[in-house]
Amino acid sequence: MLSKKSRYAIIAMVYLAKQFGKGPVLIGQIAEEEKLPKKFLEGILFELKNAGIVNSQRGKNGGYYLIKNPDEVHLAKILRLFDGPIALIPCVTYQYYEPCPECKDEDTCAIRKVFKEIRDVTVEILKKTTLAELIRIEKELMIKK
Repeated sequence: MLSKKSRYAIIAMVYLAKQFGKGPVLIGQIAEEEKLPKKFLEGILFELKNAGIVNSQRGKNGGYYLIKNPDEVHLAKILRLFDGPIALIPCVTYQYYEPCPECKDEDTCAIRKVFKEIRDVTVEILKKTTLAELIRIEKELMIKK
C-alpha cells in the first residue's frame, strides 16, 4: 500500500508538472488547491529537492518548480524515494536487496520467482508512467466523465 507521503508527493508532482516552465509555485497554493496539509507538503518538497527533481526559489516570485521535464519523471523514482523498495519481499528488490533468512536456495525458490515476476511487471508499469502520462490520463478521464 502506498504511504500518504508517496500519494501526496505524486499529487504535488503532477501539480508542478502542469505548471512546468511557468515559474515557481508557492507551497500554500499547491496545498490549498490539492487539499494537502501544508506542513507535510513542505517536508515532501524538501525531499524532492534533495533528490534533484524539484528546485526552489526564494523571494517575491518564489516557490517550487520541476527541474526535470514531466516526461522524465516516472512513478518508480518517486515511490522508491518515499516508500523504499517496490518489491514485496526483500530478495527480489532492485535497490534494497537482502536475502530472505528462511530461504534455502534462491535459484530454486518458487516464491522468489513469482514475486520477482510481480516486481518486474510493477516496475515496468511504474517506469513507463511519467508525470506527463498521468496528466494525459487525467485529461482522458475528464473527457469520459
